[in-house]
Amino acid sequence: MERRDFLKMSATLGAAAAVTGCGPAPQAPVAAPPGPEQLNWSSCLVNCGSNCPVRVFSRDGIITRVETDFDQKDEYGAHQVRACLRGRSLRQRVYAPDRLKYPMRRVGPRGSGQFERISWEEALDLVAKELGRLRQTYGPESTHFTYNSGAGYHFSGKQCLYRLMNLTGGYLGTYGDYSWAQLYKAAHYTWGDANLGWRGSSNAEMNNSDLVLLIGHNPSEIRMSGAGESYDYLTIIQAKQKARAEQGKPFKTIIIDPRYTDSALGKEDQWIPIRPGTDAALMEALAYEFITHDWVDQAFLDTYTVGYDEKTLPEGVGYEESYKAHILGEGPDGLAKTPAWAAPITGIDADTIAQLARELAAAKAPFIHVAASLSRQAAGENNIRAAHMLPILLGQLGLPGTNNGALCTGASLHAPKMPTGDNPVKKQISFFTFTQAIQDGKNMSVLKDGVVLPKAQLDENGDGKLGTNIKAIINYAGNALINQHAETKKTERILADTSQCEFILVIDNWMTPSAQFADVVLPDVSWLESEDLVNQAYAAGDTGTLIQMSSSVGPMFECRPVYDICVELAKRWGVEAAFTEGKTADQWRAEFYAQAQEANPELPSKDQMMKQGIFRKHLPSGSYIVLEAFRNDPEAHPLNTPSGKIEIYSSQLAHKAATWTLNEGDVISALPKYVPTWDGYQDLENKQAQFPLQLTGYHTKGRVHSSYHNVPWLREAVEDAVWMNPIDAQARGIQPGDSVVVYNQRGRIQVPAKITPRIMPGVTALGQGAWYQGFGQSVDTGGCLNTLTSQRATPLSKGNGQHTNRVEIKKA
Repeated sequence: MERRDFLKMSATLGAAAAVTGCGPAPQAPVAAPPGPEQLNWSSCLVNCGSNCPVRVFSRDGIITRVETDFDQKDEYGAHQVRACLRGRSLRQRVYAPDRLKYPMRRVGPRGSGQFERISWEEALDLVAKELGRLRQTYGPESTHFTYNSGAGYHFSGKQCLYRLMNLTGGYLGTYGDYSWAQLYKAAHYTWGDANLGWRGSSNAEMNNSDLVLLIGHNPSEIRMSGAGESYDYLTIIQAKQKARAEQGKPFKTIIIDPRYTDSALGKEDQWIPIRPGTDAALMEALAYEFITHDWVDQAFLDTYTVGYDEKTLPEGVGYEESYKAHILGEGPDGLAKTPAWAAPITGIDADTIAQLARELAAAKAPFIHVAASLSRQAAGENNIRAAHMLPILLGQLGLPGTNNGALCTGASLHAPKMPTGDNPVKKQISFFTFTQAIQDGKNMSVLKDGVVLPKAQLDENGDGKLGTNIKAIINYAGNALINQHAETKKTERILADTSQCEFILVIDNWMTPSAQFADVVLPDVSWLESEDLVNQAYAAGDTGTLIQMSSSVGPMFECRPVYDICVELAKRWGVEAAFTEGKTADQWRAEFYAQAQEANPELPSKDQMMKQGIFRKHLPSGSYIVLEAFRNDPEAHPLNTPSGKIEIYSSQLAHKAATWTLNEGDVISALPKYVPTWDGYQDLENKQAQFPLQLTGYHTKGRVHSSYHNVPWLREAVEDAVWMNPIDAQARGIQPGDSVVVYNQRGRIQVPAKITPRIMPGVTALGQGAWYQGFGQSVDTGGCLNTLTSQRATPLSKGNGQHTNRVEIKKA
């Protein structure tokens, strides 16, 4: 039964009941009795880092309720993998009024949301024709995939689209992402491996620590899964606090964040608020205290690092270029990075900085966790590199209870994904520069815009041009085409011009702001209508899971799985045999399941998994200490840096600083250091008077990025309001709940005000991901943070500095 028939039947039965209640009534139509309720397991595949299982109950093809995992006794280590409020609202999301039900073609201007319904044959013919025409005319590198993370399938999803494009010539590649772009580069030039920015020690190593320092990290809001980091964080912190109270064991938790987040709320021992984007200044002041009090581990620095002092610098580089000289004021700027110097920049008083340095130095095993939020700043690469200096200077690396500052490594159980093959196009741009590539991709270059080209296409200076503009965009299960990108009004103007990007295909479940800019919209099935075997994703804490998704409710309406869409396009392009390899969808899934069983011998049969839904394994015995092998034997296990050591001074970055063309005010530095930036606290463009407040974004419990924003339950549960300190609100005559306009030179949004001492004065914050409602308007009433953010890329990674903003706020 389709949903419309179900609703008709419900209306008929309801009318009959109303008539009966008023006395004698004519005979009502007799409906067939409903069938038995059926249980299927599915998963929430949104990008929070943890794929939670959900129990989907249906009757006659209609979802009746969605519940979370409660199949076993809830004891930590074999606990229930409970979905958060988002996963529990999936019924409302699947049946949302803006659900895409059939293929559509744009009939009005891009962004107007004016579409007409067409058949699947018409839609597929149009997509094949337009993509084929543009790829043949401008080359496959003119086709671009915008960043997407809204549907983490293993079988039918974005991998199918990449596979299809690779079989037909490839597409313009990208590097980086909106979450971790600067973090990747900071890790690459420090540890020699971008993955060491998000593959730090296991959460379980906090058990062996006597001081946990969270810098911008907020697991209680962004990692809420029952198999996520929040569960481990709370369990470990509470156990350590109990041991301290009952047995006197030393332990302390310190959180550094502009907001007093839900990860604090009494679970911390100290909250240190800091101005956004000034973290590197704090790290330098802590380093000053370490050095001047002789708290650094000189033996560790001598053995494992490059660039700390004159003994460890590369040949030909003088002491004045060393990290030690820079911190002590003996470098080119002649400025000692004392706590007194950092205090007016960070908003943290000098005594607090000095005390924090003492506690870190005294800790036997400090566990330092630096959030990716530090990287989403105009100088995010330096923020992250500077924070990594804390464990380096103290020699607290590769030891029990320590972390290199990176995001924690979680447990992982293997489940295969659809192979994509190799991309024949070897050109790449930063994910964040696609709007620039629409307008002027042909002139984007290596040394100016971070374009990656094959060596054969570089000139004698190492430069070269991309050579083509983006002419076709494929946007699958993502909202970064406009909503999650930056400076939405500017993006709106770029996308609306059909002479630049000539064709936009969107495949999704809902009419998102990005879907409104499509030329053709194709309706995908939702997670609850799919069969797949998925794992716990990338931030699962210490519990690994596999989830067998199945369905009794779909495909709904005229929706089709992406795999089926790709098969039909492959037929039209003559590559069906290469795409399918002669296998049906069921055969692909059977093959993947067999590979998962080989990797996980305890995994039961597929028939059994169809019933039990989830396979879990707690893996604390495999607790991982990052850089342990390197610490134990640096010669046998060198890092992948040019020196094989930790690079405090990077000769590679010194070379880039000397050869790259940078915007005024941008800095690439061989050393990790604090850099004042555009729109930062020490704004280089002198906008402080006009826009005196800093604005930063954060993740809310009511969304994952922009996913779930269209669920009314969650909008009621989590208010989309701008946080303001009472001092700032009083100065503007703003009361709690007032409708306010937040604005700067890039745009205006209208949202309620939340007045709270949980954010420091001079700083405001807004949950990112609200859906843009500003098309053709002067004010975005949807409250999309990116109406206010800049498309200016960061110097090194060409990433997104979307937490670096200056604004003013007034009553609406």
